[in-house]
Amino acid sequence: MLTALTWQAWLTLAVVLGLVVALVRDVARPELLLFASLAPLLALGVLSPEDAFAGFSNSAPLAVGALFIVAAGVQATGALAFTDRLLFRRGAGLAATTTQMMVTTAALSAFLNNTPLVAMLMPRVQAWCERAGVSPSKMMIPLSYAAIVGGMTTLIGTSTNLLVSGLMEDAGLPGLGLFGLTAVGAPAALAVIAYFGLIGHRWLPDRGLDGDDAMVPADCLFEVRVPAGSPLAGATVEDAELRSLGDAFLVHISSGDQTVPASPEAVLREGDVLLFTGDLAAMDRLLARLGVERAVDAVEPSGLPVYEAVVAAGSPLAGATLREARFREEYGGVVLGVRRREAALDGPLGRTPLQEGDLLLVEAPEAFAERWGRDRGTFYVVAPVRAARTVARPAQAAASLAILVGVIGVSAIFDVSIVTTAFLGAVATIATGCLSWTEARRSVDLPVLLVIVAALGLGKAIEQTGLAAALASGVAGPASALGPIAVIAAAYLVTSLLTEVITNNAAAALMVGVGLEASAATGAPPEAFAVAVAIAASASFLTPVGYQTNMMVMAAGRYRFSDYLQSGAAVNVIVAVTALAMIWIVWL
Repeated sequence: MLTALTWQAWLTLAVVLGLVVALVRDVARPELLLFASLAPLLALGVLSPEDAFAGFSNSAPLAVGALFIVAAGVQATGALAFTDRLLFRRGAGLAATTTQMMVTTAALSAFLNNTPLVAMLMPRVQAWCERAGVSPSKMMIPLSYAAIVGGMTTLIGTSTNLLVSGLMEDAGLPGLGLFGLTAVGAPAALAVIAYFGLIGHRWLPDRGLDGDDAMVPADCLFEVRVPAGSPLAGATVEDAELRSLGDAFLVHISSGDQTVPASPEAVLREGDVLLFTGDLAAMDRLLARLGVERAVDAVEPSGLPVYEAVVAAGSPLAGATLREARFREEYGGVVLGVRRREAALDGPLGRTPLQEGDLLLVEAPEAFAERWGRDRGTFYVVAPVRAARTVARPAQAAASLAILVGVIGVSAIFDVSIVTTAFLGAVATIATGCLSWTEARRSVDLPVLLVIVAALGLGKAIEQTGLAAALASGVAGPASALGPIAVIAAAYLVTSLLTEVITNNAAAALMVGVGLEASAATGAPPEAFAVAVAIAASASFLTPVGYQTNMMVMAAGRYRFSDYLQSGAAVNVIVAVTALAMIWIVWL
């Protein structure tokens, strides 16, 4: 009981409650908050340095980091270019296409990181919607949910599963095997896919292909430059065929500090910056033509993803120009275009004051979305509109797929630890040229690794102080009369509620110890509780902020918060009922 807690347990409880409040209020980045939570426990001797930082020697962070590299190699080599044939079937209707797309996405998500997978598939789904005349709002939530439930099916499907396995190992128990969650996760995933294929797609909103509330990169301003030696230098705008391009229109020409309207008779000179209004595809086609180049230099080599970022109320960007805000230096990306819904913009971009609600097209590394997607004081939403461009490399593509299959197959067939096969796979990915060392380093999501390391330390404090046992008694007590499955259901429910308001890794870290103590109290297998916590921690469907892929598809599908509540409530029930039924069948 809580009244019998030691002062160390009370301090740990206070730290945990403070952490939850800070995570809910988005006070700082999750990894910073989790490490900050270790400070008082370390300073007051509740945790020894060895226990506080034991996560650095745990296999889970290394396995996750290595898998990031293996998955990035598959993506960078274009090895998944065949996915269009798997995602869509010619002539199929919405129900059949939704089912096929979700099956493919879930299968890939079982072995690849969810975030880059969804970023890669979003443009393909959008292109199908345009061809089929279907609103993207009918497909984007199913895409995100399929990636989430697919990640529940294997140990490497999500970093949360590996964290749970690492916490089990820290408790002296065997970790979850590569397919330790499959008996529970696969039926839950299939149930969700069946729901959307049969009736769920009918209840999704239909926002059309266009609309006044659309946040799409149309009618944006973007700039290109006439470089030295360009064959267009000395030609008129009309002769260069740049006046009107169908989906792009040349507005102004800037020569130094002078900006003039782009008349057909205007003569182009080297160094001129041409200001167009149009969409992202028009800019890509312009840059493919001989004689023009980007007006802004990339922060890294070209081919980076492009994001829409909507300037929030009270943002430090509001009222400032891109130059004044030092956007490249402060935000780590370059603005390719700006769109203002209520008024026309006439540039130049670098000297145009931004306003609240302006939509910026930003080319940046994937870390841009990770950093600024959570900062609601700067941007309302950050969502990809173009995935990182890849050039198909057949030899490396085959190698990257062989490496991925080897990582999975050797671990499954020969019972080799996933950290061993993943590490060897990461080395092979670099050695075979699938990724350069720089690309490999950039592919590792360091904040995720730090969250896992800090969560493992916090988990030790919850366990060692007796707090886990006390909380387990509180969770199990009311449900124990109904048997172990009721106690597991209670642990699942608490984890599911936590994961909707804090990160899934943090929710798992707080609940695994509680689940293992409840296992000891009820006599149920610890694997049953661990799997329940892992599944519940990933079952974040109710809000766009609960899981990153939900936020990624929000702008592309033109969703509102209520759309997630409506669709997510049914999916949460389906996953919970299916998962608990399978846990009961398999372990009880």
